[in-house]
Amino acid sequence: MATLKDVAKLAGVSVKTVSNVVNGYDFVKPENRKRVEEALASTGYRPNLGARNLRRGRTGFLGLMLPELSIPYFGELAGLVLQAAQEHEWNVLIEQTLGTRERERNTLSALGPHLIDGAIISPEALHTNDFEDLAPGVPLVMLGEHVVDVPIDHVGIDNVQAARIAVRHLISLGRRRIAAIGAHPQRHTAAQRLEGYHSALDEAGLVPIPELVLPALRYHRANGAEAMAHLLALPDPPDAVFCFNDLLAIGALRAAAERGVRVPSDMAIVGFDNNEESAYSLPSLTTIAPDKAAIARAAVDLLRRRIAGGSDLEPEDVQTPFSLEIRNSTVA
Repeated sequence: MATLKDVAKLAGVSVKTVSNVVNGYDFVKPENRKRVEEALASTGYRPNLGARNLRRGRTGFLGLMLPELSIPYFGELAGLVLQAAQEHEWNVLIEQTLGTRERERNTLSALGPHLIDGAIISPEALHTNDFEDLAPGVPLVMLGEHVVDVPIDHVGIDNVQAARIAVRHLISLGRRRIAAIGAHPQRHTAAQRLEGYHSALDEAGLVPIPELVLPALRYHRANGAEAMAHLLALPDPPDAVFCFNDLLAIGALRAAAERGVRVPSDMAIVGFDNNEESAYSLPSLTTIAPDKAAIARAAVDLLRRRIAGGSDLEPEDVQTPFSLEIRNSTVA
């Protein structure tokens, strides 16, 4: 295995110059940088990241705590966090909590500076005192809209406005009996999307119909199909449905097709998350599309800032963009 000395000898420069190039420092003459880069490529030199991290007082690892990797939104987001972290020479340790308070508490309590440099967390059940009691001792960035009264960096989207835009789209198509699938007593994100749903109805002068708002204890296809079956069994079924994630919407699409309901002619359906499956469903799914790459980059950048600047920095709240992807489930 090539060493810094081997590269320096081949390039005709000092070991210090090679080290400066490898570490990305700017104060290297262009001609020396070129010779070092050619020598690095020729020798196949790979830096010892473990040793480098020890010198920097870092572990070289970030933590990522997510509810369910089987939900495409979280799987896609995890891949984007890995990509953003690798650009800064971090590896990522991923923990799946299934959204239970016990597993979220256990994960939070296990975090420590001996394992990771910082963590990105997406909790669904943690309480404010969990953060106070467990005090992980590493910088944290929180994703999503889970509400805790702690000073912590946060990255998310405006779920209320996103839901409002989704339902406004349905109203603009002439739909008036608009259902919602995904109400959940403990998910703050669900509460915000429900708020946006009601806000759009109110703007249009439409009276909310309680029987058209259905819960979903989990956000999987089967839950969406079950809820849609219930809606279609009503004496006066809805003419549109806003689902709180794409998996619920895809399950709803399946239940509608099985019962001969034409989408979008008889019923329009909108999802949320813009996972890859939504573009390939039949019909393709209109959905709210968060900029997941922007969420991942913002979370990693906030961790870098916190790790470099310490605990005295004021917490930041970063709102990332989203858009409405209009597809065939609402417009033929």
